[in-house]
Amino acid sequence: MRKSHPVRRAVLAGAATVSGIVLLLSLKPASDPGAASAAGGAAPPVAAQSPQGGRGAGTGTVTGDAASTQYGPVQVRLTVSGGKITGAEAVQAPKGGQSDQVTADAVPKLNQAAVAAGNADIDAVSGATYTSAGYVKSLQSALDKAASAGSDPGSGAAGEDPGTGAGQGTQVLTGDAAQTQYGPVQVRVTVSGGRITDVEALQAPRGGRSDEVTADAVPKLNRAAVAAGTADIDAVSGATYTSAGYEQSLQSALDRAGG
Repeated sequence: MRKSHPVRRAVLAGAATVSGIVLLLSLKPASDPGAASAAGGAAPPVAAQSPQGGRGAGTGTVTGDAASTQYGPVQVRLTVSGGKITGAEAVQAPKGGQSDQVTADAVPKLNQAAVAAGNADIDAVSGATYTSAGYVKSLQSALDKAASAGSDPGSGAAGEDPGTGAGQGTQVLTGDAAQTQYGPVQVRVTVSGGRITDVEALQAPRGGRSDEVTADAVPKLNRAAVAAGTADIDAVSGATYTSAGYEQSLQSALDRAGG
């Protein structure tokens, strides 16, 4: 066997070294930290915004429209906190005779069901079909109002929030229904910057002659309330009872706004 010449061994070793260097250079771009950063090392995305987007974080109340039933109107007021129903109450419900007993039994159950469900998809109370249907209808309108205002009654944009204090932001407040000889009168007031900017009658006497009286009197009373900025307004001639009920409901709404 022939012995390898030392020079040949040196040449072969050198060739191997050069080949290794060439191979390393060809692999370098794939292991470049800068390339790795560009390919997949980007900063993680910003955390997604809360679905609430800041909505529903406050606490406030919102009153649904009064729903007429065979035995009388039903109207629901909700307390909403953190975007959830935390309280429900009926500000109006059928009264008189047997209705007193039905209302006393059904309304607390409906209130509990509304809070538990968090929506208007609740079952009717046995023996109180009409009251339950009116309750659900008014409850849904309250939820719709809260939703249209961004689900934040606490902002005062769509609910009654006496805690915000008078003159802070915009409030929409519904007064109590005032009973008159010809039917209930109920007023909703928009207050902005501590001033009445709009008034509307949610309920007013209807039927027969009352339709004509209401159509004439209510717009005048609305304008008078905005102009006066208080419930101290004159009665409309020929609509004494409607005017008195209007003022009473208007005052109750302003009381909730802190005057």
